[in-house]
Amino acid sequence: MPNNDPELDNVFQALADPTRRAVLARLTQGPATVSDLAKPFEMALPSFLQHLKVLEESGLVTSKKEGRVRTCEAQMKTLTEAEEWIARQRAVWEGRLDRLDAYLKTLQSTEKK
Repeated sequence: MPNNDPELDNVFQALADPTRRAVLARLTQGPATVSDLAKPFEMALPSFLQHLKVLEESGLVTSKKEGRVRTCEAQMKTLTEAEEWIARQRAVWEGRLDRLDAYLKTLQSTEKK
């Protein structure tokens, strides 16, 4: 059963990095400028901008420039799509584990007899 969804792959790739997760967590509180987002991180601005680029390419963040200030905003719809995929996978695995548990209980009761 292939799961080929390049957009979803990009979302999970973006979420794989702790810096990008921290930026996204901050943006869930509301839009912020690039300089405000970069403050907590000990890295050069060009390096930080690469993280923002990955977030934008994945669809998790959008930005707009007004004058010299670039403001970023989280796109929760994209994150919701990833959450829905995870929920579907959880349901599949919970069903499998429930069936395994029932099978093991059947084996145990057969061994006791």
